[in-house]
Amino acid sequence: MNRGELFRRDPANPILTAAEWPYPVHSVFNPGATKLKDGRTLLLCRCEDHRGISHFCKATSDDGISGWQIDRSPTLQHEPDNFPEELWGIEDPRITYVPELDVYVIAYTAFGKVGPGVALATTKDFVTFERLGLTMQPDDKDAALFPRRFDDNFLLVHRPISADGADLWITESPDLKNWGRPTLMLKARKGAWWDANKVGLSPPPIETSDGWLILYHGVRVHASGSLYRVGAALFDLETPHTMIRRGPSWIMGPEASYERMGDVSNVVFPCGYTLSGDTIFLYYGAADTSICLAIGSIRQLLDWLWQYGEHPEDVQLF
Repeated sequence: MNRGELFRRDPANPILTAAEWPYPVHSVFNPGATKLKDGRTLLLCRCEDHRGISHFCKATSDDGISGWQIDRSPTLQHEPDNFPEELWGIEDPRITYVPELDVYVIAYTAFGKVGPGVALATTKDFVTFERLGLTMQPDDKDAALFPRRFDDNFLLVHRPISADGADLWITESPDLKNWGRPTLMLKARKGAWWDANKVGLSPPPIETSDGWLILYHGVRVHASGSLYRVGAALFDLETPHTMIRRGPSWIMGPEASYERMGDVSNVVFPCGYTLSGDTIFLYYGAADTSICLAIGSIRQLLDWLWQYGEHPEDVQLF
């Protein structure tokens, strides 16, 4: 299986744009996704208004492809008076349903004066929300929760920025409010690699019989800008910080015109997925301008990792 065949773009792409919105927005992109109990697909879309401030708006569909029903007004706005870390908006939601709590946990970026930080909110119906506040201090983003506990603790994947770069880490909490014991999960490479210097989680972790499938974005900085592509890695089911395989190349990158041109060109940025048996529906932002869909097979992604992926001891970081 060639990496270029792992995802196919829906012919209707972009499936959602600002033109479909029932109220004025500049762009819609980077949606969190989940399958509701009634079978509908829900996208929590990042909407940027004409000031440059982002909020979230819900869209639902029976088939996850067409016939989207969009809230007539913003679903979740920033609240800088109560949460000053949200002064300049809320961005890039990632949704995890936690059966133990019977709630959806939304990890998102709160953008404030000191930079982007990770915040959490919970909801049962995507109508009312309980904010848990800032979880990871700036500069930190690209976070999502695992759907179950490990040794009595919830685990959160996030991406802090340090002088050495930006890598994926896992942090633990007994109650979704107090976090600690950070552990390195996946390190960015150096030099000319497609995922050099900065990586970040794409959608939330995907539980499979082989392990936790992690789709992540890597950023290649070049003379005329940056390229955002998607790669894959596999981690142990019971110790999710333990890597099993890491793909050497990207599996999806900007190719279509709607991914190549936009507010931020050359970007594919998935934040959500849904599953139907072996089929994965991957929802992504294209060029920070529109929302698109790519469809693949979990089994084929895993087979590709087993065939071409590298054992952690063999991964070249430089």
